[in-house]
Amino acid sequence: MLEPSPRPLRCFVRRAALGGLLALAATSAQAAGELRLYNWGDYINPEVLTRFTAETGIKVGLDTYGSNEEMLAKIQAGASGYDIVFPSVHMQDIMASLGLLEKTDINQSPAFSNIDPSFLRAKTDPKGEYCLPYGWGTVGIFYNKSKVGKPIASWADFFAEARAGKKVILLDDMRETLGVGLIVNGKSVNTASTDDLKQAQDWLIEHKPLVSAFTYESVPMVQSGDVAAAHYFVGALMYVKQDPENLAYVIPEEGATMYQENICVLKSAPNKENARRFMEFFLQPEIAALNTAQQMNGTPNHEALKLLPAELRDNPGANPPPEVRAKLQIFEDLGKSLKQYDRAWTRVRTAK
Repeated sequence: MLEPSPRPLRCFVRRAALGGLLALAATSAQAAGELRLYNWGDYINPEVLTRFTAETGIKVGLDTYGSNEEMLAKIQAGASGYDIVFPSVHMQDIMASLGLLEKTDINQSPAFSNIDPSFLRAKTDPKGEYCLPYGWGTVGIFYNKSKVGKPIASWADFFAEARAGKKVILLDDMRETLGVGLIVNGKSVNTASTDDLKQAQDWLIEHKPLVSAFTYESVPMVQSGDVAAAHYFVGALMYVKQDPENLAYVIPEEGATMYQENICVLKSAPNKENARRFMEFFLQPEIAALNTAQQMNGTPNHEALKLLPAELRDNPGANPPPEVRAKLQIFEDLGKSLKQYDRAWTRVRTAK
């Protein structure tokens, strides 16, 4: 059973393709075929693709999506020509069960030793025989330091600002926002318990009058100071880097959700050999680090981690310490329990 995306990253402007940029790179090498990627919007560093084309001669096309479900629906509707997709872990499991993924044996590559085994999270691919761990991050609180009374460290602090008359925003996302209600009450974000969900639902309804909006479009409002704080993705660190005096991102003390995307080759891919070459290319620590440094998130490639700028490598928002990681929860496919989440979310969204 399908479920809403754990997070559409992070809601950046979507791009249809990198076209001209990559075509220029292709002129430096003899064409060696094509590769079509279907990825989250603005979630790959264009320089990674330019370097791949320069090194291999393979022309790369990129289309983007905003959610796991959008991607899956397009693939199931018969979209042809895509070679690689970047599903979240739980969506990889769904796609595997639907027979949509190609076995690549990427785990047989010598460079696969660069991948931290703890990121082999897909239940259908515990050895990494199909997909390559790509990137990961957290979902916490993005806030404007000049608009809050004190630094925000927790959901309690977040709502204290709202009680003080400041505007705060939660994501318009069933799993993520119900996840906040579950986490603050000490529950699993994948619980099948009706009682747990009711507790989270009731907590959110109680706090709803303090919430100015449920939306993904919160970055400009936090930047301008129209909103003091927002429930948002670690990609906010890109904006913090631009304005560190005023902006901050924090993983709440109560805990948070995390996401992980993997590189997967479609069974219907017309360019399977080129797709495998791209996976091998991305295993290089300098390439994984190049992507991570631009995205300001985490990398499963432990050798790439060593190459990151210190301000990112040591940033507790992007690379939290072990005691914080222990409080992070990743979404799983809910199966039949999805209907319970749908009902709880409807009650939250329709509550007056």
